[in-house]
Amino acid sequence: MKKRPADLAREHGISAQAVRNYEQDGFLPPAERTASGYRIYTELHAAALRAFLALVPAYGHALSGQLMNAVHNGALDEVLTAIDRGHAQLLRDRGTLDSVRQAVGHLTAEAEPAPAAKPRTIGELAHQLNLTPATLRNWEAAGILAPQRERGTGYRIYRASDVRDAELAHLLRRGGYPLGHIATVVEQIRTAGGTDSLARALDDWQRKLNRQGLAMLNAARLLSDYLELAGVGPGT
Repeated sequence: MKKRPADLAREHGISAQAVRNYEQDGFLPPAERTASGYRIYTELHAAALRAFLALVPAYGHALSGQLMNAVHNGALDEVLTAIDRGHAQLLRDRGTLDSVRQAVGHLTAEAEPAPAAKPRTIGELAHQLNLTPATLRNWEAAGILAPQRERGTGYRIYRASDVRDAELAHLLRRGGYPLGHIATVVEQIRTAGGTDSLARALDDWQRKLNRQGLAMLNAARLLSDYLELAGVGPGT
């Protein structure tokens, strides 16, 4: 069934111009044209638009556009690899959230601190968190981290409590929290004061992870529908 740009736009509450822009950017397959130059869309284009708009809350606008372009360029392996990476990152985020909850639980439940692990250098901690040393120095300048200095060399050393603070900061930064907010939360943990603010932040991030997981499921369903309609698969 032939459709106009406005027909596709109406389903999603967007403008017809947005639909034309998505086609121009390669997020939709090229449309046929009438003799007078008007675009002719079909159910294939409608399915592509549904898939793209479902990908955005799961993977972000930029990556979603790259995925749709890869589909249209026949790079299915690239698409599936990017999706796999997204799920792997979500799993890592859940693991980090669990480890921070446990760290906070130990902090508030234990009268005496646990035996300290071997201190880490800035390079070791950055590698562990998949960050750059410059990021850790920025967090220190913001008051989030407070590593001690090694006698003689002056090198930063990160003890177990510093690693906990860095893990917490990494998690909250991924949740979109500003450095000032993170510094306040970390200070509450350091002083073993009230953790209500931390609990709210972790619960909020848990909800964000759940929303992203559900968005990924929805995006996978609609992208699969589009691929099937377009005849894209392992044997094509």
